[in-house]
Amino acid sequence: MGGGNEEKAKVIQTLLFVAGLNTLLQTLFGSRLPAVIGGSYTFVPTTISIILSGRFSGVQDPIEKFKRTMRAIQGAVIVASTIQIVLGFSGLWRNVTRFLSPLSAVPLVALVGFGLYEFGFPGVAKCVEIGLPELIILVFISQYMPHVLHSGKHVFERFAVIFSVVIVWIYAHLLTVGGAYNGRAPKTQMSCRTDRAGLISGAPWIRVPYPFQWGAPSFDAGEAFAMMMAAFVALVESTGAFMAVSRYASATPLPPSIFSRGVGWQGVGILLSGLFGTGNGSSVSVENAGLLALTRVGSRRVVQISAGFMIFFSILGKFGAVFASIPAPIIAALYCLFFAYVGAAGLSFLQFCNLNSFRTKFILGFSIFMGLSIPQYFNEYTAINGYGPVHTGGRWFNDIVNVPLSSEAFVAGCLAYFLDNTLHRRDSTVRKDRGKHWWDKFRSYKGDTRSEEFYSLPFNLNKYFPSV
Repeated sequence: MGGGNEEKAKVIQTLLFVAGLNTLLQTLFGSRLPAVIGGSYTFVPTTISIILSGRFSGVQDPIEKFKRTMRAIQGAVIVASTIQIVLGFSGLWRNVTRFLSPLSAVPLVALVGFGLYEFGFPGVAKCVEIGLPELIILVFISQYMPHVLHSGKHVFERFAVIFSVVIVWIYAHLLTVGGAYNGRAPKTQMSCRTDRAGLISGAPWIRVPYPFQWGAPSFDAGEAFAMMMAAFVALVESTGAFMAVSRYASATPLPPSIFSRGVGWQGVGILLSGLFGTGNGSSVSVENAGLLALTRVGSRRVVQISAGFMIFFSILGKFGAVFASIPAPIIAALYCLFFAYVGAAGLSFLQFCNLNSFRTKFILGFSIFMGLSIPQYFNEYTAINGYGPVHTGGRWFNDIVNVPLSSEAFVAGCLAYFLDNTLHRRDSTVRKDRGKHWWDKFRSYKGDTRSEEFYSLPFNLNKYFPSV
C-alpha cells in the first residue's frame, strides 16, 4: 500500500477523530444509546482486496502509491454508506427488525461477541509474557478485588482496565528498554516492543484531520459494490451490538424505529469515514459494549465525554500516538473479556424462550453451529490458498460472496431470523416459545412510556422527527 510512519500516524489520528465525531452524532441524534462508533473489522477484507488489486502496482513512489490507494478506498466507502443511510432513514430497516424475537436475537448477539474469538487469545499468545499477565491481572482486579476489599464504590470494576493496562504497559516497556527482545524474530518484536512502530516520532504535535486530506476520491463500480456488501454485513452485526449495548445500559429493548434511526446515522458515520479517509468503515464498537458490562457504567454522558477525549487526543498527535503504541497482546487480553460479555448478553435472551421446545432447540443449535462452521470453512480456505472459496475473474463478485459468509454473526443471525419467521410462526404456542410476547409492547415507540426517557431526541427534535 505504501506510506511510512508519518502516514500511519495520520491514519490513526483520523480514525480516532472520526470515531469521536460519529460517537457524538450517534449518542445525540441516532439511537441515543451509549454506543461508541469506531472502525470495523468487517470492512477489512474488502479494503485489503482494493490494496491488492494491482491498479497502482506501477506507481514507484510509496507516498504517492499510499495516497492513490487511500483515495480508491475512500470512493468505495463513500458509495457504500448509501446502503445504511437509505435503509435507516427510509424506515426499511424498521420493518425488518419488527420481526426480530428473543429467539432469533440469541444467535445474532451471541456471535457478535463470541464470533470474534480469533482476536482474543490468539492475539494474547503472540507475546504471551505480556498478554497473559494482562489477562490475569484484569480478571483479578475486576472480579476478585471487589470481594476482597469491600469498598462499596465499584472502584475496581470501573478502573480495572486502566489499572491493568498501566501496570502491564510499564512492565512491557521495562522489558523493551532492558533488551529482552533484542535479536528476536521480527514478528516477536512487532508484537512485544513498546517502541516498535515509530508512531510517536512520525506523529505531528498538532494536526486537525480534514475531508479529502489524501486528495479527491476515485471510484470503481466493482469495488463500490463489494464495499456495499461489507456495509450490509456491518449493518446486521451492528443491530446485534445495539441490542447488547441496550442490555448493558439498562435501557428497554430498542423499538424498531430507533433501530432504523441508529442505522441511518451509522450510515452517515461511514460517509464521514469515507470523506476523511480513515481507510475503513464504521460500525458499533463491540469492545465498547463489553466495556459497559465490565465497568457497569451505561451512561450516555460518559460516552459523549469519551468522544470529546477521542477528538482531543486525535488533534494532539503525539498523545494519540502514545496510546496507539500499546502492544497488541495487551489489547487482545482486553478483548477476551469484552467479547465474552457481549456474547453473554446474547445468551441472556434465552430467559424469554421456551428451552423445552424442540423447535427452539433446532433453531438455536442449527443457526449457531452453522454460524461457526461456515465462516470457519471460508476463513480456513482463504488462509491456505490466499483467496476465498469463490474465486472468479471478478474480485468484486468474490468479495460480495466471501465477505458475508466469513462473518459468524451475519450467517447465524440471518439463518436464525429466516427459520424463526418461517417455521410454524403462526401457531400461538410457538409465539410464546420464541418469546415474542415479551417484546410486544416495544414494537412501537409509544408502546412503553420509558422509550421517551431513553430514546427521545434532544432540543425537542421529536416534534419535527417523530418516532413511530
